[in-house]
Amino acid sequence: MTETTPPIPWTATALTLFPEAFPGVLGVSLIGGAANRGLWALEAVDIREFSRHKHRSVDDTPSGGGAGMVLRPDVAAAAIDAVQSRWSGEKRPLIYLTPRGRPLSQARVREWAAGPGIAVFCGRFEGLDQRVIESRDMEEVSVGDAVLAGGEVAAQLLIEACVRLLPGVLGDPASAEDESFEGDLLEYPHYTRPRVWEDRETPEVLLSGHHGRIEAWRREMAEEITKKRRPDLWSRFLGRKENAR
Repeated sequence: MTETTPPIPWTATALTLFPEAFPGVLGVSLIGGAANRGLWALEAVDIREFSRHKHRSVDDTPSGGGAGMVLRPDVAAAAIDAVQSRWSGEKRPLIYLTPRGRPLSQARVREWAAGPGIAVFCGRFEGLDQRVIESRDMEEVSVGDAVLAGGEVAAQLLIEACVRLLPGVLGDPASAEDESFEGDLLEYPHYTRPRVWEDRETPEVLLSGHHGRIEAWRREMAEEITKKRRPDLWSRFLGRKENAR
């Protein structure tokens, strides 16, 4: 009787100078529980292990001068190549987290979640040598218009966004469908008991039991909030509606 090899779960690889930062928030709640059940896997690869310097140095001064240090291309490429050499089957996206990257979007997250996994390179210092980004076809992604000390927190954000979309991770699959950025709208407000709290009442429509009116109210609120807070999403939403006619 031949044994069958169990399927490889969706896998996230973090290339980092601080592997001890993982799993971090990825090890708790539904995300951590899903990993324990084998629905996805996480590996943290120490970039410093690929340095040939006697002091395991991974950075050097910027060409042309300037403040700070830059991650060396030989060290970074060695770490990336070692990770990719272990992949079998479909190639995984290689993501470099940087403020100059394209903004992270829910649509892109869904594409990554539908694949075999992702590899995320966590930058440090002033950044990564451009030649590695180009030669290894890295996708530059930004998680927001702010600068962090390193990419580890951003990597955990990105990985969690993907993992929560994997089958079986969320208790209610509808939770991933009825939320912000689906359909280019922000999510409507939420309420629960008590009905009145600090003289603030739950909107009467939500207590009506009339599903049609509730759905219409939620849609109206989502559109109103999106128009006020995210004019970029609102314009995209209007454009999509126009094209659908």
